[in-house]
Amino acid sequence: MKTSAGTAVFGTVLLTAGTALASEPTIDSGDTAWMIVSTALVMMMTPAGLALFYGGLSRYKNLLNTIAMTMAAYCLASVIWVVWGYSLAFGPDRAGIIGGLGNWMLSDIGPASVTGTIPAFIFVLFQMTFAGITVALVLGSVVDRMKFSAWLVFTLLWVTVVYCPIAHWVWGGGWMAEMGALDFAGGNVVHINAGVAGLVLCLVLGKRIGYGKEAMFPSSIALTALGAALLWFGWFGFNAGSQLAADGLAASAFLVTNTSAAVAGLGWMGAEWIATRKPTVLGLASGIVAGLVSITPAAGFVNLGGALIIGLVAGVFGFYSVSVLKHRLGYDDSLDAFGVHGMCGLWGALATGLLADPAINANAAGLFYGNPKQLWIQVVSILGTVAYTAVATLVVVAVTRTVTGGLRVDAESEVAGLDNAVHGERAFEIQ
Repeated sequence: MKTSAGTAVFGTVLLTAGTALASEPTIDSGDTAWMIVSTALVMMMTPAGLALFYGGLSRYKNLLNTIAMTMAAYCLASVIWVVWGYSLAFGPDRAGIIGGLGNWMLSDIGPASVTGTIPAFIFVLFQMTFAGITVALVLGSVVDRMKFSAWLVFTLLWVTVVYCPIAHWVWGGGWMAEMGALDFAGGNVVHINAGVAGLVLCLVLGKRIGYGKEAMFPSSIALTALGAALLWFGWFGFNAGSQLAADGLAASAFLVTNTSAAVAGLGWMGAEWIATRKPTVLGLASGIVAGLVSITPAAGFVNLGGALIIGLVAGVFGFYSVSVLKHRLGYDDSLDAFGVHGMCGLWGALATGLLADPAINANAAGLFYGNPKQLWIQVVSILGTVAYTAVATLVVVAVTRTVTGGLRVDAESEVAGLDNAVHGERAFEIQ
């Protein structure tokens, strides 16, 4: 009797201890290794992939300026993120709006800190790469004409005032997360956000000198194609890495990301071929990026059929947005940041509400799988992002103009080219 009682007590202690250990977060080496790789992949997307993609699209006299602004934005966002940005986005929630400054300078986060099954430092770095590429995407709307100093001030303010709150709303436990909005890797947070901000900024700056009157040829389609390939490669970390684990859902996100990009590239090329009788390399590269943008919010929620639909629509819709919509509305979005990222990001967010498949992710079901409410939630999240981004970006623009004495370069520098006027360098020797 005494032996049985002792055994029972010992068993209870072991069970209690086992339950306590199981509830404590522990680091999984496989997940950690995957997230280190994913972070490196996403990091490469900005100072390499996007810099080449945007640099090749800009005019030869502004190629280095475009690369410099892209790389400088990433550098500045990286510092902002570890000092206060991460805390604002992922710190303890305050009224569903912001995270506060409880993790200023990553306080209370150390080598032993764990997020899910990975070291917290890796999670911080992974999210940092998203902040860096988002603000750099905005640049595509205003290359050729924005002051370098104004761009730096804008970047600092925009990451703080616009990016961090929206990241908190969706991924940091804010009001969109509470509402049930689905955004696996950044439809609202990254692409709609950047696209709308770019549109606002280009409208405030005005059109480039000679826009609509003279040809503005890209400096190097070859660089743009290489940049698109690097973006495609890095996007596997962007989307599959957003699962924060090396598991089946990450594999599914990997699969649908590649599929959407491929079919969108073909869709854009096909639409352009029909419209102009020429399938251009630029069109193919742009379609690939449009497909990557559109699948981003849906990557962890849709099946293979959903990816094919999302990609095909993205290719055709992206081509229409860039070749028809922009010209009808008359705005000068230099490298089509709004047309590709804003419009295709919007399509991807809506498509998630239509095509989210509970067989892929048990936590999500879209309209076509018996949950019409999800589509409405997605619409509300899109409208919330668009409204806040537009208004907050206007505020950031006003402050930036006051601080720097103006947003736009002088006419002489714009005509001569910003590579030499701003940086004292030239990308090419013109014979």
